[in-house]
Amino acid sequence: MAILFSFLAANLVSGEAQWISGKHYTTLVPPVTVGSGQDLVVTEFFWYGCGHCFAFEPMLTAWGKRLPAGVALKPSPAVWNDPMQMHAKAFYVAQVLEQTDVLHQSIFNAMNLERRRLVSRLAIRDLFEENGVDPERFDNIFDSFGVNSQVRLADARAKSAKITGTPSMLVAGKYLIDTKSAGSQATMLEIASYLIEKELATRQPQEY
Repeated sequence: MAILFSFLAANLVSGEAQWISGKHYTTLVPPVTVGSGQDLVVTEFFWYGCGHCFAFEPMLTAWGKRLPAGVALKPSPAVWNDPMQMHAKAFYVAQVLEQTDVLHQSIFNAMNLERRRLVSRLAIRDLFEENGVDPERFDNIFDSFGVNSQVRLADARAKSAKITGTPSMLVAGKYLIDTKSAGSQATMLEIASYLIEKELATRQPQEY
């Protein structure tokens, strides 16, 4: 444990000299509610039709697999207009179906590689059916109370964080990172890693 704390402290000292609140990321006051569990949540705000999000996805996925225990990466769809609301519903339908691993990338591919706009329920249902989802089950879930509630929560989360574009990242509901401030998508992940260490260090039990 002593070695771990020394490692975290060394990284924090290095990061504090390089990453500055108000310049490279924003500290939110008050923080945004991102979950009720014990995990440190890293939120990624995205939109399926965003080419930058599509390019960021493989990088983010690889980064997410290296996160320490107790840290959870959770995508959160941006909802700025009616088509984006449809895409947000598609994301949460995939979650209900427990097929996010397949459908999340399929929706990205459909919009960015195949140039399918997916602006209607029927178009989204067709895509899900192509991926083996029963259309009747899709219909039952798409307009369900649970899915609509999740979309409203995602919209409220993004508004509370005051995001201005996608992709954006939010660490522990406190620290907002965007590409403009960070300078690049790779740097966004570097800053997020630093902020995770910073937050984990504050959660370590004190010795008496």
